[in-house]
Amino acid sequence: MSKQIRMSMQTRKNWLIDAAVALGGVLAALSGIYFLFLPSGGYQGGRNPTYGITILFSRHTWSDVHIWGGVLMVAAIAVHFAIHWQWVKRMSGRTVSAMLPKGNKLSKGALFNVAIDALIGISFLICALSGIYFLFAPSGGFQGGHNPGWDPNFLFSRTTWDLIHTWSGVVLVIAAVVHFAIHWRWVKNVTVRFFLSLRPQPKANGLPATGGATLASNEQGS
Repeated sequence: MSKQIRMSMQTRKNWLIDAAVALGGVLAALSGIYFLFLPSGGYQGGRNPTYGITILFSRHTWSDVHIWGGVLMVAAIAVHFAIHWQWVKRMSGRTVSAMLPKGNKLSKGALFNVAIDALIGISFLICALSGIYFLFAPSGGFQGGHNPGWDPNFLFSRTTWDLIHTWSGVVLVIAAVVHFAIHWRWVKNVTVRFFLSLRPQPKANGLPATGGATLASNEQGS
């Protein structure tokens, strides 16, 4: 008899939120790489022979992909952060305690995980805030050339905001890839169980089994 594959509703919700974060992140990262290597004319001071190159989509479509991929990622991470707030507080407390002379020390692996998570959090916050700047002060091309708010000089110049957004995004992508690699086995196992639990389950003890029983997530903060 086939074994039942069960998963709690909370774990399913966590997986769906993580999937939304991953999807938004991939869309934002790929479109960001497009603009990194094929920047706008303004970014190149008006001299940019690669501006008109089309890869899969038009430049306008890539811009839409970047914007809405970023919006999806920000929204999903906000939900993820709210759900795992207690874990964040607990790990923050443990990290601070580990830094004290008489505190309980974390293992090297745990410290590395915390460092990567902190790097992801900081770079994401900077990237998101600078992205919001460009969302409300878009480029002239995005507005068809008619854009009086091209450079409002809010805190920094538009060029500085562009550099902040670009390099915080680069750091975020690298840190996220490392985070994914560290937790790859957990991601694979939970993903496989998620899809298997959606299939019709074999009967147990004479009763039809459902796919919504309990599989506790062994990593609340991933």
